[in-house]
Amino acid sequence: MIDRETQVVDCRHGMGLGRGGGLAQRGTISEAGSSDVIAVAMSPGRRHITKPVCELTYGMRKENIQVSVLVLQAGSGVPDVEMTSGSFGISPEEIEQIARHKLAVIHVGNIPDHIMKKVREILSYVDIPAIVVCQPPVDFEDFAKAGIITKAVKPKEKDIRTKGRVMEIVTGVVRGESSTRDKLNELVKDVKITMKTI
Repeated sequence: MIDRETQVVDCRHGMGLGRGGGLAQRGTISEAGSSDVIAVAMSPGRRHITKPVCELTYGMRKENIQVSVLVLQAGSGVPDVEMTSGSFGISPEEIEQIARHKLAVIHVGNIPDHIMKKVREILSYVDIPAIVVCQPPVDFEDFAKAGIITKAVKPKEKDIRTKGRVMEIVTGVVRGESSTRDKLNELVKDVKITMKTI
């Protein structure tokens, strides 16, 4: 046993930039030994996932939560919008990779409209409970208005656009900056509580 508990993580899916490079590139997955939790990152850059995803993943693993990490191939931009930086999308392979897990932790950015569209796109394909991690102070009402099922507020039947559902929301996590201990603790607590209910 090393430290608290050893976790084996396979991060060889996809071509890396050298040692450890496969984990940080878009279109790659690092799979934990158990398919409990998958952290979904939005791939904002060609070579590095955002700082909070690494820290949040490390924080969960430190608390003995088995976490895989998926960096989306087309994680920048927003769905169905032509943008010079690219449009957000999710591939059939990525859908299958997310669906293998019991819980998704979806890390998105700081524009509420983009957050809703990205989370809705992912959860429209995958019937999985999710915890959303973002910067602005969004709530369950905001997700329900976008047609996303949540644990607290459900959209009208005719407006439902997802199979999956948002179980918890962790706000105040800034892209590219270190996460505070409070936010790490909040996420770990939410993951542990949600895992007991599913």
